[in-house]
Amino acid sequence: MEKVAIVTGGSRGIGESICEEFINNGYKVILNYRNSYEKAIKIKEKLGENLFLIKADVGNLEEVKVMADFCINQFGRIDVLVNNAGISQIKPFADITEEDWDEMIRVNLKGVYNTTKAVIDLMIHQKYGKIINISSIWGEVGASCEVHYSTAKAGVIGFTKALAKELALSNIQVNCIAPGIIDTDMNAEFNKEELKKEVPSEKLGTPKDIAKAVLFLASDDANYITGQVLGVNGGM
Repeated sequence: MEKVAIVTGGSRGIGESICEEFINNGYKVILNYRNSYEKAIKIKEKLGENLFLIKADVGNLEEVKVMADFCINQFGRIDVLVNNAGISQIKPFADITEEDWDEMIRVNLKGVYNTTKAVIDLMIHQKYGKIINISSIWGEVGASCEVHYSTAKAGVIGFTKALAKELALSNIQVNCIAPGIIDTDMNAEFNKEELKKEVPSEKLGTPKDIAKAVLFLASDDANYITGQVLGVNGGM
């Protein structure tokens, strides 16, 4: 039986690479996007008929429920949820507005709650599931001028550890990946050579590095791994 995965924020960078990795390994994949319709269509053209596009704002529970219902009605199962959708912003704490703070938490942390809430009843019923949350190294150690981003990503780690304990008896594994500095649009404004100096391996990670880690945690080889934070960061 082909497994079914939902990947939020799947239309660019890490999300796109995760979708491609799943498709190449026989999954049916729901690519969730919010605004990047043109990019999503191009990925669909590249990856083929086993990729399905669903527009939804992960910060909106009703939209997320529609996405989950589509998956359940189409396939009758959800095997893997990858909570990858996220936003970033660089600002000194003194300049972070209430609106900045609320939007960061709404998308990066409440979005994880919303999508998990929408699929969890089915996963418990089917006695199987993998939830993989994409946090950040900054959720572990904090980043100057990214207090709201670091806070949201730290919350994702706490969410992962707590939910993993709660769902372990239901044969649902909940894990987290904490990427280091990955060569994506999110870091495009920085000097790559300067960024490399921050990494012990002296190179930036790629979206595929994260996608490979996701594929492993989604596999049956990881059935005894839950509540963990996997750093993919070149030794940072």
